[in-house]
Amino acid sequence: MVNPQLETFVCAADKGSFAKAAESLFISPTAVMKQINALEHHLGLKLFNRTPQGVCLTAGGEIIYRDAKFLFDYSKRSIENAKQAMNSCDTTFCVGTSLLNPAKLFMDLWYQASCKFPDYKLHLVAFEDDHIGILSVISKLGTNLDFLVGVCDSKAWLSQCNMLPLGYYKKMCAVSREHPLARKKSLEISDLYGQTLMMVAEGDSGTNDFIRNDLQRNHPQIKIEDTPHFYDISVFNRCAETRKVLLTLECWQDVHPGLVTLPVNWEYRIPYGLLYPLNPSPDIQRFVDTVAIMTNQTIL
Repeated sequence: MVNPQLETFVCAADKGSFAKAAESLFISPTAVMKQINALEHHLGLKLFNRTPQGVCLTAGGEIIYRDAKFLFDYSKRSIENAKQAMNSCDTTFCVGTSLLNPAKLFMDLWYQASCKFPDYKLHLVAFEDDHIGILSVISKLGTNLDFLVGVCDSKAWLSQCNMLPLGYYKKMCAVSREHPLARKKSLEISDLYGQTLMMVAEGDSGTNDFIRNDLQRNHPQIKIEDTPHFYDISVFNRCAETRKVLLTLECWQDVHPGLVTLPVNWEYRIPYGLLYPLNPSPDIQRFVDTVAIMTNQTIL
């Protein structure tokens, strides 16, 4: 990681002789002198006083020598730290976390399974819930990220990762605290008649496409407004700032303080699970298998 000429310079300074430095470096004295001359020319400094008895450092050479020794030590520590980091990566699971996809569910699994992975540590990787952020995270599963726990029946997601199903979340509705429906404890579908229901655009989620088709066919009194395929905080803000209703999930009840989330008398729900790379490493697969046994789930 350091300039070879600098290594030759330090060796010559330590030995006090170009000839002795040459013996130590297994090169010729002429090669040593050429490297020192080239270094002095590059720096624009005279580094050595040459005498028949050997060489000694100039005042400028003393400073370069001192800093070079520091650089060598720093370089050595850097390489050692890098090796330790590589070894650490081999025993660290990196877990994604965000506002809408928090790592808490993974942590619950980890506390049950960690006894089988005594040498492993966890590293949480925060990311944004916007469309670009979430797809970037999914695409990094297997490189910068090992696991993510989240709601998932997205075609875009599942084309880039595996999922171990863990359960289902109920679909609910959120409204601003000033909305008339906010005073209710729960909703009937008929309460949504005349309302604008915000939900993800058609085409990516089989669950949401089913809900949309069911509402349009059997409850045409509800107006549906498209949101992006993946919610972010701007979607919740829009709901809080309007008199519209947002199709949301029971796990997102506390995402936005300006919203009230209400259960609805329907059977709509969506799966969530442990997301992991399409081509998992043996240790990642072993963790998935462990979780599958713990939760009595079938690996898809």
